[in-house]
Amino acid sequence: MQTVTTRALTFRACVRVGVAALLTACAGSRPAPGPPGGAPPGGAPPGGGPAGGVVTTTAADMQRLYRSLGLVSSGGTVPFTASVSFLRAPSPDTTLTLLALSLPSRVLGFSREGDRYAASYTARVEIRQGQTVVRSVESVEQVRVPTFRETTRTDESIIWQQFLRLAPGRYTLAIALRDGGSIRSSSEEVTLDVPRLSATALGSPVPVYEVIPRQSVDSLPRLLARPRATVVFGVDSLLPVYVDAVGANLPEVVGVRVRDDADVVLWDSTVTLPQRGAGRSVTVGVPVSRMGIGINRVEVVPQGGRDTSRTRVLVSLGDDLPIATFEEMLGYLRYFAAPERVRELQNAGPAQRADAWTRFLKETDPVPATAEHEGLRDYFARIRTANARYRDDAQVGWQSDRGIAFVALGDPDNITDTGLIDPNARVRQQIWEYRELRTQLVFVDQTGFGRWRLSAQGRVDLDAAIRRKQSMQPR
Repeated sequence: MQTVTTRALTFRACVRVGVAALLTACAGSRPAPGPPGGAPPGGAPPGGGPAGGVVTTTAADMQRLYRSLGLVSSGGTVPFTASVSFLRAPSPDTTLTLLALSLPSRVLGFSREGDRYAASYTARVEIRQGQTVVRSVESVEQVRVPTFRETTRTDESIIWQQFLRLAPGRYTLAIALRDGGSIRSSSEEVTLDVPRLSATALGSPVPVYEVIPRQSVDSLPRLLARPRATVVFGVDSLLPVYVDAVGANLPEVVGVRVRDDADVVLWDSTVTLPQRGAGRSVTVGVPVSRMGIGINRVEVVPQGGRDTSRTRVLVSLGDDLPIATFEEMLGYLRYFAAPERVRELQNAGPAQRADAWTRFLKETDPVPATAEHEGLRDYFARIRTANARYRDDAQVGWQSDRGIAFVALGDPDNITDTGLIDPNARVRQQIWEYRELRTQLVFVDQTGFGRWRLSAQGRVDLDAAIRRKQSMQPR
């Protein structure tokens, strides 16, 4: 059992090779970039909410979305998401099973420990057939991070994983997590069907952060799994997917495809599997820009073969933007592109979606010479920022009046807050000035509780400014 707390150790010390049925355990804090979009520049805006963080009102939606991916997701007081992948073992009577789970740092009770922050948690896994416990693992893990900011992360900043040898068959998988510094805990039970993998079968494609492929069927890959199987559009450029190919009679070439929720092929490529010892395992970089926002299916097919290995992945817009389908994604584009461009996407049938989306990206890209779509990257970053800045009692941040203005138009050139000029004023106003758009928007807080609203005329002015902004996009 090894606890991993630094980037240098997270990968290099993750997997310990053993010969017992319970092969290895690994846990640790995975350093990664901070929340997509970052903190709003200049801290909290006048009259706004906190400068950083994410909205948590969609946690239940994200949980349902993870479950639709086939993941194990618990929404208790120590929420976690877990994935299960299957790889070949030396005998078809045994399947190498990788259980990987993640949890955000913010759910643990950290305390100051010298110049660092420390927390602990207990992970317990139980695998049963009927009333018989086939495998059980209980592990107490320590997490240490260098800054307070690390303790507030909402991404999968802590990853714990186990390799198990299981006989093919149906089981009950029970997972429980408990915060070491409190009574908070979560648990989840699901049915686990372990497949029998033949001598020529490929293992499950495994979304990963890092990996050193294994070279033989009696060894282990050195990997750090990506339990949420999620990438963020505009932030991640490639999704590394580990293709495990070990043993005799392996294909030299495999096809790798990505399909969207309508079964449309979005990306299709062939990959040559390099010979490494007695294996041909490889990592495939799937381009995020060629995937659909929402749930995608990654398929690996041996050349000339019929057996397909597959896994589901999610292309998200951030933890607070649960989008599962093409249609849901279109709703988020309402302030980005002119209505006629969005209608072209809406009117595209399932078979035409990939071409329509590609054409949309090309037509709206402000810097075509780069691989990244800077316009959409910045737009979705503003949505995430608006959810932090402009959250309203009744609405998520990006759908509030100020949030709409910020998402559609960006930061104003100047904000005048009458409450700062005259603290005794009965009605507080914010005046947002957009000089290039020749627009002033007046938001009024009638209650004194930060519920900012536009007047009827203000909404007309905002709609006109949005149309002018959209008309400035590339043609």
